[in-house]
Amino acid sequence: MKRVAVVLAGGTGQRLGLDAPKQLAAVAGRPILARAIEAFDTAPGIDEILVVMAPGHIAEAELIAKPYAKVARVIEGGASRTESTLRALSALEGLPGDSRVLFHDAARPFVDGRIIAECVAALDEAETVAVAVPSSDTVVVVEAGRVVEMPRRDRLRRFQTPQGFRLATIRAAYERALADPEFGETPPTDDCGVVHRYLPGVPILVVPGSERNIKITHPVDLLIAEQITARENGPGSAG
Repeated sequence: MKRVAVVLAGGTGQRLGLDAPKQLAAVAGRPILARAIEAFDTAPGIDEILVVMAPGHIAEAELIAKPYAKVARVIEGGASRTESTLRALSALEGLPGDSRVLFHDAARPFVDGRIIAECVAALDEAETVAVAVPSSDTVVVVEAGRVVEMPRRDRLRRFQTPQGFRLATIRAAYERALADPEFGETPPTDDCGVVHRYLPGVPILVVPGSERNIKITHPVDLLIAEQITARENGPGSAG
């Protein structure tokens, strides 16, 4: 049984105002992609890393990934999250179905070892694992500019990554998804969403995430990331 981390780095830097993929941007002098890879490279529960990079930037990703021994391959991603996941599954085609795979957004450079270890351990009892944190905001459902539903906040969670799967399960979910003519029109926003929609009988176990495990999407997120690294490297820090 192999445990593989798939680092998805197919996003663009448009919302950050960048001309290159945001995963190549630096936080405290190091690329975001390097920080994400390192988290899994140092995780005892991970055997191998597959990096899925935005088209046209394979060379830069290979250079960043070179120092990390667990990186087996850097492959080109697709035009969407779904396409990138499918390319990763194709690259893992030779692995047995009981292999464990964690899909992680490279734009979350501060995922910690505790989260990774708990995801890997959870896959011994569950076929699908999500990482989530409680919602600190009230979330409402709006239609035509009006609130139509106000779910209880204590039941709501915000998903993060990684998301973990037994390989046979995520393969089966995408096989059913690709057979659905409407899948391309309204695809789920993440891989757990594909399992939830197309394998509704498969429970999704939830591992507690961390508020530090932020996703860098907007310019303000880069400022927050710099503050996180400053605290880590400041006087009295473990680093």
